[in-house]
This record gives sequence, C-alpha cells and structure tokens, in this order.
Amino acid sequence: MLGSLAEGDTQIHGFLESEDCMATLVALRRLGVRIDGPDDGRVVVHGAGAGRLHGASGALDMGNAGTAMRLFMGLLAGQSFDSKLVGDASLMRRPMERVAVPLRLMGAEITTQDGRPPVEIRGRTTLAAIDYELPVPSAQVKSAILLAALRADGRTRIVEPAPSRDHTERMLSAFGVELLHPDGAIAVQGGQQLHATRVHVPGDFSSAAFFIVAGCLGARQGLLIRGVGLNPTRTGLLDLLREMGADIRVHPWDQDGGVTHAATEPVADIEVRATALHGIKVNEAAVPLAIDELPVFFIAAACAEGETLVRGALELRIKESDRLAAMAAGLARLGVELELLADGVWIRGATDGFGGGSIESHGDHRIAMAFATAAVRARGPIEIRDVASVATSFPNFVASAREVGLQIERCPAPAS
Repeated sequence: MLGSLAEGDTQIHGFLESEDCMATLVALRRLGVRIDGPDDGRVVVHGAGAGRLHGASGALDMGNAGTAMRLFMGLLAGQSFDSKLVGDASLMRRPMERVAVPLRLMGAEITTQDGRPPVEIRGRTTLAAIDYELPVPSAQVKSAILLAALRADGRTRIVEPAPSRDHTERMLSAFGVELLHPDGAIAVQGGQQLHATRVHVPGDFSSAAFFIVAGCLGARQGLLIRGVGLNPTRTGLLDLLREMGADIRVHPWDQDGGVTHAATEPVADIEVRATALHGIKVNEAAVPLAIDELPVFFIAAACAEGETLVRGALELRIKESDRLAAMAAGLARLGVELELLADGVWIRGATDGFGGGSIESHGDHRIAMAFATAAVRARGPIEIRDVASVATSFPNFVASAREVGLQIERCPAPAS
C-alpha cells in the first residue's frame, strides 16, 4: 500500500502469498497500481504516487482481510474518486465505525451499514489534519489515520492510551516520511512525498506463535524457529510464557552482516524447549501486546499447573469470530475447567493435557490453528471444523506443522 503511494519502484522480498495479502494486491491493481509478481516471495510495486490512483469499476473485495479494509479506508479517504469496500461473510459482520469516526473528523465522507461493511467512501480532494485520542489501543485505527494524514492539510497528531503495533510508523519512516513524537504522541505533516524502498519482510510473529507454544508443550529436544520478526509491540506472548516458566531463548540476527530489513524491524531465531508451566494472572497492560496470540496462549494456560486469569481482552470479541467465546467453548469440549468472563477467561490448567473432541473454529484461522497446537498434548484425536480460513494468514500451516512433528491431516470437504 505504501509502495503504491511512493515515487519509484518498491521491491518486496518475503511476500506472503496468503489470501489476505493477495486480496490487498488485487485491490491495488484495480486502483491502477502496476505490481509485478508475486514470484517466489518477490513483488515489485511500481509506485503510482499519492495523487495518481484511479477509481475501480465496482466494489473492492477485501475477502477476509479486516486489516486491509480498515487501512484502505484511510488510503482512499482523500482520493478524488468514490470507492466501495466489501468482504466475505465474516468480514461483513465486523465493526468499521471506530475507523470511520476519526476519518470523518478529517472531512472524509464515509458511510457504513449499521457500523459494518459495505463501506462507501465519497471522493474528495482535501482532508483536514486533526488531533485525535484513540479510545482504545488500535494499530489498525492509528494506521488508517496516518494514511489519511498523508493527504491532509496540516499536522495530524495521534495520542494512544497504550502502545500498539508500530509497523506502519516504521514503514512510513523507511519510505522517507518524517514522523514526530511530541509529548509521546505521533504526529505527521500532510503533503509529504513517499520514496520507493527495498523491503525484506521478516517471519510473522503471530504465525510463529503456534509453534512457540507447541515447542513449550512438547519439544523435549528443543525447537528452533528461524527469521522471526521481533517487533517489541508484537512479542507480548514471549513475556507471558516466560512468566509461566517457559524455556525460550532469542538469538538476534546481525542486521549489518545479514539482510537489512527495511524499517529496522528486529529479527531473530527463537529457540524453545518443553518445560513445566504454571498459571499466572495476566496484567491487563500486557494484553494489547499479545492480543492476536491470546487464543494459542489459552492452550498453554490449559496445560499449565494452577490457575490463569486474563482480563481486559474485550477486543477478542470483535475479531473474525468472538474469540473468547470460541476458545472457551472449544476448551470445554476438550475437558478443560474454565469460566468465560465478559472481557476474558479464567482457566484451571491440567498438566495431563486434553481429551479429544470435535471443535468448531467458526471460520477463524487463529482458533483453528490454536486447537491444532493443542494436539501436542491431547490424549485423543482433535477434529477441527471449518478450517479453510487458515489460508488467509498461513497457507502452508499444515505442511509446517507436519515438518516439526505434529500428526495433522486435512480431511476432504464434505460433499454439498
């Protein structure tokens, strides 16, 4: 997306050919951006420049990519043409108003359907800078505002109640945008030109999280996960697992001697060894830094000795599914003692692991992969239903899981 706004050709290495990333790529092509690839993880984006996108004929389909839809709202808010964003059945149920509200304050004309997609954006050529305090930490809302701010008159300032993922800020800096940090806020002056760059994408921490937990539960001889991005706003899971007693060692890459990652994303190999875990009370301040990894963290908690309590995780109820409810229902089916709370869950762990059972993933990729991880400590087979969504973020999950020793089979889809 940033490459499409830049002058020149941006080269991306390590592009993930997942459904979410491909939906983003296809949408940009429909907006007039010329993109070569993907070819073995390599993509070249021929930048159209900030004001040289054009309207698509018909709606832009984001598939299941909630991040893409919310960021496209910021990208398109200051363009001169009308746009409409739609998605699959799951995405069409997800809330969009928390992004639309600050963009409307900037002058964008955005309508939703009872707060959900389709999202319609009326073309306009100017936006106004704003000072905005995020009600809750959200990297998606922050990123949408920053993208719109590039087309706004004046300096936009964003205040976060707590740190959220900062990939967008790092990437903007890599494309030559000057970001300021007055009084701990984030500020950007509108009208800045982006310049093409070279990007090496590190391994996704959220994808690695399933194998980190699997290693904590079953890798007696150790498991090494290579080339993982360790952005400090993403790695709260490591802190939680270490607090539980996990044996986790991080081996940072030499950024000078090896591949240099654009936007100075730290990269490391992660070594995990199975050890006994104990329950913890999770500090609510730690939840935003591990929000996407909490489903698989619940698997670890269910195998730990004692009680684990997570509060302040209301955000999980508005993901691809209600992840709190989905995880609680699935764990209960496997014999775990727990209590579902309004904003979290209480789990009494059992060191002898799980029983077998049939789990409903609700079409949520992280729920499906979390329960696949549970099989490491299961006493019987675990059947996980509705797993096609795994391809949205981790299309080679099954192959990777088999490679490290998980006994996992993909069942044929039932006949219609």
